[in-house]
Amino acid sequence: MRFTNKVCIVTGAGSGIGRATAQRLASEGASVAVVDRNEDGGNETVKMIEGQNGTAMFIKCDVGVEDEIKQAVNKTVDKWGKVDVLINNAAMMTFKKIVDLSSDEWDAVMRVNIKSVFLFCKYSLPHMTNGSVVNISSVHAHETTANVIPYASSKGAMEAFVRGASQEYPATQARFNCVAPGSVDTPMLGTILM
Repeated sequence: MRFTNKVCIVTGAGSGIGRATAQRLASEGASVAVVDRNEDGGNETVKMIEGQNGTAMFIKCDVGVEDEIKQAVNKTVDKWGKVDVLINNAAMMTFKKIVDLSSDEWDAVMRVNIKSVFLFCKYSLPHMTNGSVVNISSVHAHETTANVIPYASSKGAMEAFVRGASQEYPATQARFNCVAPGSVDTPMLGTILM
């Protein structure tokens, strides 16, 4: 199994892409920190993993809050001693025209979608050797539509972050990559279609 003895943190793992990613990593032998603010969803992901004889623990964390991010990384390291893989998946969207957006709404998207990436990297990198950081971007970073400018902007920033971080850190410490999926049938997509 490819991830035997590897420790992985997956943010937004209480549903959708994050849940599927956590399950797959565990099925390949990883110990997975399931990070989400949704306690029911996070615990359900852990149950699914343990039901398939995998190893996981739930960590309740609002990725918009620095202290909670730091605690999530510390809890992972306290339990398993290191971080091998960080999947920055947690995200949020708003659907408004520029003139209708409040500053607080803009800031909330940026805090969750890009500041959390910086903070999880900041606190995880000291515990990584030959690690991997995978950020879940979006096709919106490349070609977007009206009314989702904060989301698209945050995903474009995420890809710029990865380009810079990959030059700042040698691959012997961490490799940085982005994945840019299109529409995926997840609870977040459901909020768009309602």
